[in-house]
Amino acid sequence: MDYRKTLNVTLSDNQPGAMPQRANLPAREPEIQRFWDEIDLYRLSLEKEAPRGAFVLHDGPPYSNGDIHLGHALNKIAKDIIVKHRTMCGYCVPYVPGWDNHGMPIENNVARAFREAGETPDRVAMRRRCREYATTWVAAQKEQFRRLGVRGDWDHPYLTMTTSFEARIVDVFGQLAERGYVYRGLKPVLWCAACETALADAEVEYREHTSRSIYVRFPVHRDPAGVFGGDAADPPNTYVLIWTTTPWTIPANLAVAVRSDANYVVLEAGGDRYLVAEPMADAVARGLLSGAAPRVVRRIRGSDLEGVVAWHPLFRRTSPIVFADYVTMEDGTGVVHTAPGHGKEDFETGQRYGLEVLCPVGPSGAFTAEAGQEFEGARILGGEADLRVVGALRQAGHLLADAPYAHSYPHCWRCHNPLLFRATVQWFMNIDHDGHRERSLEAIRAVRWFPPVSANRIRSMVAARPDWCLSRQRAWGVGIPAFYCRTCGSEILTMAAIDAVRDLVAARGSDAWYEAPAAEILPDGLACARCGGTAFDKETDILDVWFDSGSTHLAVLDSGEWPRLSWPASLYLEGSDQHRGWFNSSLMISVALRGRAPYDAVITNGWTLDETGRAMHKSLGNAVSPNDVVRNLGADILRLWVASTDYFEDVRCSDEIIDQVAQTYRLIRNTLRFLVNNLYDFRPERDGVREARMLSIDWWALAQLDRVVAECAAAYEAFEFHRVYHAVSRFCAVELSAFYLDVLKDRLYCSAPNSLERRSAQTALHALASTLAGLLAPVLSHTAEEVWQLLGLRDRAESVQLTNFPEARSAAYLDVLALWEPVLALREAVNLAIESARQEKRLRKPLEAGVTLTVDPATAEGLLAFPADLAAVFRVSHLAIIADPEIEAGQARAEAGQAPGAKCARCWLVREDVGVSKTDPDLCARCADVVSQLVPD
Repeated sequence: MDYRKTLNVTLSDNQPGAMPQRANLPAREPEIQRFWDEIDLYRLSLEKEAPRGAFVLHDGPPYSNGDIHLGHALNKIAKDIIVKHRTMCGYCVPYVPGWDNHGMPIENNVARAFREAGETPDRVAMRRRCREYATTWVAAQKEQFRRLGVRGDWDHPYLTMTTSFEARIVDVFGQLAERGYVYRGLKPVLWCAACETALADAEVEYREHTSRSIYVRFPVHRDPAGVFGGDAADPPNTYVLIWTTTPWTIPANLAVAVRSDANYVVLEAGGDRYLVAEPMADAVARGLLSGAAPRVVRRIRGSDLEGVVAWHPLFRRTSPIVFADYVTMEDGTGVVHTAPGHGKEDFETGQRYGLEVLCPVGPSGAFTAEAGQEFEGARILGGEADLRVVGALRQAGHLLADAPYAHSYPHCWRCHNPLLFRATVQWFMNIDHDGHRERSLEAIRAVRWFPPVSANRIRSMVAARPDWCLSRQRAWGVGIPAFYCRTCGSEILTMAAIDAVRDLVAARGSDAWYEAPAAEILPDGLACARCGGTAFDKETDILDVWFDSGSTHLAVLDSGEWPRLSWPASLYLEGSDQHRGWFNSSLMISVALRGRAPYDAVITNGWTLDETGRAMHKSLGNAVSPNDVVRNLGADILRLWVASTDYFEDVRCSDEIIDQVAQTYRLIRNTLRFLVNNLYDFRPERDGVREARMLSIDWWALAQLDRVVAECAAAYEAFEFHRVYHAVSRFCAVELSAFYLDVLKDRLYCSAPNSLERRSAQTALHALASTLAGLLAPVLSHTAEEVWQLLGLRDRAESVQLTNFPEARSAAYLDVLALWEPVLALREAVNLAIESARQEKRLRKPLEAGVTLTVDPATAEGLLAFPADLAAVFRVSHLAIIADPEIEAGQARAEAGQAPGAKCARCWLVREDVGVSKTDPDLCARCADVVSQLVPD
């Protein structure tokens, strides 16, 4: 007789209802996603019972420009894990994805295309092409995000370029203006000469940059108190010595700053006298004046320098000494050259002393005529301006040193060019109006931050941030809804005017702002409050795109367009750079208009790095494409990689790391496959065994499952998905594959199909499979769905994502773990004995082993009374237990050899009862009994 046909063998890959070993995710996942679309999974998720109320994760809008990169995938998948977990935990979790559509990168790409085509578009044509460009990339990115298995309202995303959204941006600006937050003024702002626009702090990145470091002497013109020890007017050979790393700002110099509470000295060298700070005197004497035997001739306090005036080193104009707290004693000379048109602190000092705001640099970063005829036209970027200024200083005899200087310097985060400080007239949000800064810091304290240390980052950003520069000198964005009186130039920023613009944009889109004349937009009868004029011009600048994204919590959560959304958001989740970006801009607007943060909690994810810790860049060739991973391996592999990372920190990825994650996936899949493929004849309602009748080892497996459920539940709640990854993969590898499932095989395959032994095992397998599917659904969404459908659980929930998150069973199961602990502790001794016997050729296969286990009497008594077949537990054919009072408690001695008896032809165990059946003499008594039930007389 072919006894193989009498075994309950697990399903093979080609049998109906089997879970195949080869996942083939690139082909299978789209099929599963079509199933989700057919059942309208997103709608069903919102209709699922939600006793815990709403949970709103507000999507920070990615930029609609190019294919998604690994950072996008990390962020979107992490959000999706949270959304799905919270849905399964009894929340209603709407997820509305969005896109940021305005801004320079799109405009620059479109402008390049126009230039290549030899076309010069007007502003409206440029904007229309930008809208088309953004629309194309929204569609492309949408499909790429959906392919990751991200669930959301993809048919109704929010776009910052829609008319309703743009109208809400205008409305938000108007509310801020009405409350006194908005003003227009001349101030130095960070300026990108390449993009020809002002930038906000959030658009700045700091990189290493090599500047020219120069020491320059300013001749003293007036010394009324005689602090230099010479004539009061134009004392000969007497100088104030400064150091700067921006030579190009020297033409804009209007003062030199010192600390009033610092000590200064006058050094004499070679007949010349120089003012420097005392802490810097030795370094200056050694480095600059060493050939002239310098000596200190005067010691003075900074406050004694009041009234001293120097000459500009290049022009016949004065440069008075002023006092400033920002002067440090760390670098240079302790005297700071001051150009109010080229620095925030310089500007503030100039305001205190009534200095002119001189900014002889044009929008393209080239010197204007105000810089002087010899400098006009020289460009800052590329170093031409520095070269000319240094040459002029050398020719004038006032350059003492010139050397390269490497330091951290602000760059444009879009074009990556160094930035300038340039004084221009811009629109600003006053961050200190009405106690706004202090109220924002208080709002930060009311938010939960993950990781907690990230609160310090945004707190420091808000505490030190300047007023928000809202205006940009570009075309693609929402126009600032301001008008100017054509007669007197006064600004018109009334609510009547702004409301008129809002209504125009709501009806016709923001392009209409550039198409309609002011008279067509403004309400009848509007007149200038200053001069009574009735003719007006429109502002040509657009709003900072961070104003767009900072308004999303109002334009999306509080718009009514998505009824299930609500304000404030339960959670924001974005990259660490958003402490100065989206987290910050959203906070500024929310505190001003709503008095609190727009989010209850904020998660920060880190940067994506390669395996060596370098940031990923296309130019370095070290970027991992999420689309390639999905195309070659499947989205679940990428999702599992996200879950494997501590994404609160910077995370590493490479082809090798993805391969390691794929191996873990195969381990998990093979475990699930064993569970599913051994349940082909099991129906829980028909075949399930009541807990009281289940075998002890099956109880142990479910108790271990409960432990994993509790661990995963806590990890998901804390948004620490790597703990889920490790808990599940360890459970599959150690407790299941390496022990329980291995022990189970004999009972599953060889017991009678409907026996208690087999049905008890299947009851445990079904609980393991369905529970693991639930635990993994937020992460391995496609694989968990495959398991759910193969288990035939659609009567419980249409999709695994619609079931409730697994809960641990009764705490009584924990007692089972304690019961089994001493038994499992003996496995190592038994395994070592078996391996030794195999090495010595006394044993061919572990399954045929007979083991003698010698332990202390108390342990022996417990083992002899143990409610399980210990030979099966140790995966041997025979086990003898001997009590030896000489052995210490907790110790054991194991000896292995060939088990007594003969090998059963069906189960392959060596049994002494093989041959007791006359009908089947090759079988042990257990197998003979099973076969007799299967084969009719």
